[in-house]
Amino acid sequence: VRKLEAVETLGSTSVICSDKTGTLTENRMTVAHLWYEGTVHEANKDEDMGDPLRSRRPPSRGLDALARVMGLCNRAVFKENQEHIKILDRLCNGDASESALLKCFELEVSSLSAFRVKYPKIFEIPFNSTNKYQLSIHEQPDNESYLLVIKGAPEKILDLSTSYLNKNGEEVFINTEFIKHFNDTYAQLGNLGERVLGFAHHVLDQERFPKGCEFDPNVMQRYLKELCFVGLIALVDPPRAAVPQAVAKCRSAGIKVIMVTGDHPLTAKAIGRKVGI
Repeated sequence: VRKLEAVETLGSTSVICSDKTGTLTENRMTVAHLWYEGTVHEANKDEDMGDPLRSRRPPSRGLDALARVMGLCNRAVFKENQEHIKILDRLCNGDASESALLKCFELEVSSLSAFRVKYPKIFEIPFNSTNKYQLSIHEQPDNESYLLVIKGAPEKILDLSTSYLNKNGEEVFINTEFIKHFNDTYAQLGNLGERVLGFAHHVLDQERFPKGCEFDPNVMQRYLKELCFVGLIALVDPPRAAVPQAVAKCRSAGIKVIMVTGDHPLTAKAIGRKVGI
C-alpha cells in the first residue's frame, strides 16, 4: 500500500458496486440455446461429429435464417494460425458475445469466413447503447436486392419487426400469440442466467435501394419498421469460481455488494443468485 489513506478508505467501505461481465463472470461466453420456429434448441458444442448441423437437426429454413444473421451481423474473426486448435478454444478478435456467435456458426454450419465471401458487407451501423442494435447490409448471391441483417436487445428487435418465421419457415405477421411465446421464452432463458439477443432480417426493396446506391445511417434508421424476426440466441458467461466466497466475506464484514449490468433484469437476477448477491 503506497498511501495510508487507501487502507482507511477500504476500512470504511460500506458498499461495493461491481461490473458483472468480466469481473463477477469470466467474460468467456458460449452460445447455450437457439430459439427459432417457436422451439428452443440446445446449441451444438461437439465439433467431432463431422457435420454437426445435419447430424443433429433436420434441415430448417428458420435455422438457416438465424445462422445467416448470426454470421453476417458479426465483426468477430479468429486470430491466425489456429486451425489445429478446437473451435471453442480458439482466440478471437472481437468482443466476447460476437466471438461466441462466431464459434457457434462454425459448429452449427461451416466456415464463417467462406460464408461471408458470398455476402459482401457494404454498410454497417455498429451497436450503441442508444439504438440497442447492430445492423449491416450485404449483397446476396444470385439476387440483386440487398439483405439487411440486425441483432440486438430482443425487445428492441421485436419492436422493429412486423413479421416472423413460423414453424414451417414461412414469413407471417406478428400476432398476440407470438408475442406471448416470445415473452415466455425470453423469461425462460433469462432465468437461466443467459444473455439473450434477438435477430431479424429484411430484403430491401430494389427500387428504393438499387444496386450501387449509397446508404445513409439516418435514412436506414427511419426505414427500420418492416423487419422479419428470425429468432433468439442465448449466451452463458459463467461466474468466476472465487466470486461467491469473496461476496460472502464482504457480507460478513458488513459490506453490501451491488452488481452493475446492462443485461435484462431476469438475467442479472439469475447471475446474482449464483454469486450470492
